[in-house]
This record gives sequence, structure tokens and C-alpha cells, in this order.
Amino acid sequence: MKHYDLIVIGTGPGGEGAAMMATKSGRRVAVVERYFEVGGGCTHWGTIPSKALRHAVKTLSDIRNASLLREYRSQLQLTYPQILHSKNRVVDAQVARRNQFYERNRIPVFGGHARFVDAHTIEVQRTTEEPVRLQADRFVIATGSRPYHPPELDFTHPRICDSDSILDYPDHPFAVTIYGAGVIGCEYASIFIALGAKVTLVNTQERLLSFLDDEIAEALSYHLREQGCVIRHSEQFDRVETHADNVLLHLKSGRKIKSDLLLWANGRTGNTDHMGLEALGLKINGRGQLSVNESYQTEVPHIYAVGDVIGPPALASAAYVQGRFAAQHILDASQPASKLQMIPSGIYTIPEISSVGRTERELRNDKVPYEVGVASFKHIARAQMADQTTGMLKLLFHADTLEVLGVHCFGDRASEIVHIGQTVMASDKLNDLRYFINTTFNYPTMAEAYRVAAQNGLNRLA
Repeated sequence: MKHYDLIVIGTGPGGEGAAMMATKSGRRVAVVERYFEVGGGCTHWGTIPSKALRHAVKTLSDIRNASLLREYRSQLQLTYPQILHSKNRVVDAQVARRNQFYERNRIPVFGGHARFVDAHTIEVQRTTEEPVRLQADRFVIATGSRPYHPPELDFTHPRICDSDSILDYPDHPFAVTIYGAGVIGCEYASIFIALGAKVTLVNTQERLLSFLDDEIAEALSYHLREQGCVIRHSEQFDRVETHADNVLLHLKSGRKIKSDLLLWANGRTGNTDHMGLEALGLKINGRGQLSVNESYQTEVPHIYAVGDVIGPPALASAAYVQGRFAAQHILDASQPASKLQMIPSGIYTIPEISSVGRTERELRNDKVPYEVGVASFKHIARAQMADQTTGMLKLLFHADTLEVLGVHCFGDRASEIVHIGQTVMASDKLNDLRYFINTTFNYPTMAEAYRVAAQNGLNRLA
């Protein structure tokens, strides 16, 4: 039986971060992957394919709307299945690159489902070969999550999809109902609207994406409606009626919504089943998630967990850092726990949303004296040139010290733009609103919005 210093279960961002950190520090590491290729759900069903799809759809939409190409607009007709092919190239490239990481670092990848036999032994159950048993001093569980399936919904029906199976949907839908208006639901609403589908977005809450700054969330809601999306707030699922050519969603309010396709985007479940974790004394909550301490240790100290399997923030970027932090603790437990700070959120609607730091609601509740600086993209030269004038950059700062407290962006390239503010906020020396005024930005660029927003904010001070 082979023995390792560390076995990582799962090769998504969290598992990769832990494995690479440990092996580069001289530890003997192995990884287990249930899927037949490395990369985890992030690479195969989540972040990478959905964002590649979104990019292809946005490119098509931008070309159709470009004034220079107006006479060719009628010729630009692509179906959803045709656009889906664009994701395959990116996924294949990502898998190949990640395979190289494991090969170059001499990390063996065992394919199959990992189940704990005892606290230091796992059995990897393989489809075509005999199971293999592996031992390790420590483990990192990075098995990710999957879409939640209510037992009353038949996901084998061709007109009912989740956020994984939608990436293989074979038709071009005319009307789509999306149940669940979280990040995934809003992203797919943008995608299908840009493809010309009639979209109904059913939200179980009173407003979209309540964790966002109110003004940014309202801007997204307004933009979706302007594009033709129907948003139904405060609605609850009752039942679904399926037919050969349509699906009928019944809501508890009595409303019925008919469409070609129902996309269920309400909730996710941690991949912890059939792993033998309960026998080790590990508690799994109703969402299939494990509890960890600030060092990412479970109730069994030598077993760590990172990524979606431990719940929020459930971001690929955060999972990678969590994996590295867990490995750091394995390497030297005397080091203080590392904390995730200044985590930017990226929401890939069309256009994008990205935020870092605190919201106005949070600052008001904490009675922090703050002020706001805003730059509308319609006034930024680069946005005008690119014909991407929807959106804004919003800076929240302390009214007395001028410390930047939050950066919120809605518009094209928001997930890139936010990193400038993130860097300034993370620096004790730089974190002053006047930094954006005193710094020279290339012109014309979208980064210039920081100078405009900072000047706007300073003008508001008494």
C-alpha cells in the first residue's frame, strides 16, 4: 500500500492549490479525481465553460450591434448548440495545462471515487480496474459541489436542465424559464437574452443578488428588464408539468409560466456522499457541506476541507487560496491562520459586475461616515469608443480619512477593473482616495474611471 504525506481528493482550484503548495515544499503528494480528466467542476461544468459560452454570446451580440456592421446583421445567425462548441477549445486547453502541472511536479493522479476506510486510509474505487488503497498522514477534501436536485423534479426530461446539463442542451430555445435568481441564474438570463430568447427569471427573494451594493443590484435589474427579461420576485416553486414541446412551471402564488426550457438554478450540494466521512465522526450538513476551523481543519484535525464543499464564498479564486492556506498549515501548524481578505466577487452577467469591500448598506448599519464617488461609463472615452457605455464605477470612502472602503463596478470588463481598487484597498500606504487623482492613468482607458469617480467623490465633501 502506497503512503503519502498528503492526499488531495479533488483536482478543482482548491485541490490544485493545496497539492501544488505541498509538493513545492518537498512533501510527497497524491491526488484523486473521480472524473476522467483533471480540473474539477470549475473546468468542466462551471466557471470555465459557462464563461467561455458567455464570452462567445457577448461577442456575437457586440458584432450584431456594431454600427459598422449593421448591413451584415441579418447574416449573423448562430444557434445555441453552435455557440456551445466554442467552450470545448477552452476546456481542452485548461485540462492540458493542468495535466502538465501534475506531471511536472511528479504528482500521481489516481482516477476514481475516494472512500475513507479508516482515518488514514482511502480506497479509490475505479470503474474498470480493481480498487486501490492509499495511506496518508493528512488529507485535503476538495470535492466541490453540484447543482441541487429537488426530488420532485425529473432532470432526465429533455426540457428540464440544471447549470451542468444546460451546457449540453441540444436545441435553440425560444423561451426559457430560470428558477433561481442567484449568480448562476442571472448569468444565464443574460446569456439567453443576448441569444434572443424570451427569458423569465423567477426569484425566491425580494430583490436580485441582495449581497451586492443596492445601487449595483438595481442597475442589473433595470438592465435585464430593458433587454426584455421578465423578473418575478418573491415566488416559490410548487410543481412542474412537462409536455413533449414545452414545460409549465407552477408557482405557489398561482402563477403559471410556460416555456421551451426550465433551467433550475436554485442551490448547490457539496460532493460528500459515499465517502465514508460520517464513520470518521465528520458531520455533514443538509447541503452536503463540511464545517472547518480558521485553518480549514475539520473535526478530525488531520483532515482538511476547502472550496465549495465548505460553503461560501464558493468562488474558484477563493478555493485556490483556501487550498494554499490549508497546505501552509499542514507544513507548519505553528503559523497563525491565514485569512481570506479583500476577496472580489465577479458576476459574469452581460455586462459584468464586480465588487470588493463594503456596501453602502453595511456602512450605514455600522454608522460609518462615508461618501460616494461615481463615474458613469457613458462619460468615459474608452467606453464610448468600444460602444460599451452601460454601467458605472462606484467608490465608497471614509468622509474624514478618505480611506477607500468599497469598490463596486457594473459594466464591461468590471471583473478586471475592480482589481485596481482592490490593490489600493489592500495597501496601508496607498489606501487614500487621492491616490486615484494623483496617479497618471493611460488615456483613453477604462481605468480612467477611477480618477473621475475619485474627483466626483471629493467634490461631494463639505
